[in-house]
Amino acid sequence: MTDLAAPPQAPVLDIQRLVLVVTGSAAAAGMPFWVSWLRTQYPELQVTTVVTRSAQRFVTRAALAGRTHGEVLIDEWPPDEHRARHVELAEWAEAFVVYPATLHFIARLALGLADSPSLLAAQCSAVPIVIAPALPPGGMFSAAFRSHWSALATRDNIVLVAPQTGVSLTTGRPEAWAPPPLPEVLEHLAEHRLRLATPVVRTVPS
Repeated sequence: MTDLAAPPQAPVLDIQRLVLVVTGSAAAAGMPFWVSWLRTQYPELQVTTVVTRSAQRFVTRAALAGRTHGEVLIDEWPPDEHRARHVELAEWAEAFVVYPATLHFIARLALGLADSPSLLAAQCSAVPIVIAPALPPGGMFSAAFRSHWSALATRDNIVLVAPQTGVSLTTGRPEAWAPPPLPEVLEHLAEHRLRLATPVVRTVPS
């Protein structure tokens, strides 16, 4: 559990625009704390938060909008809006972070589905996309998850962050899987960007 009195140290991100996708896990209930933390730790970082329909069972758009300077969008195409929201997200973002990422969202991303603005933007973007799963009991070792996880691992711009043991809200036992704290997830993003920026030194055989 996060110690609210001593927030974790924030890694250096070296980006200005982040799209944060919140999907329908119970872990989404903690997102008001994390968007507040982002605002405090990265005052210059512009964050657009995208909330999926299923995530709204656990966190409201209003709860997030009151804690961030950036936009909070629902992951749908508004019927009365003529903007191509997916294009705007893909062109604007310097990185995507899916936190928490449900098995359903991971499967759709791995299969190349693009039936929402965030998914279509992610499928068409070359910037880093960080995936931090939240899984129910048995989810971590299911054939479906392992297959989709392996498929995403082949994409150069996907950054996979392994979940940690969590307590199931249904059973009360430590058999679910939760995403690590957001600062740890962002550390993976920072490391990925550093690897991309580091030139490869090739030695010439003598």
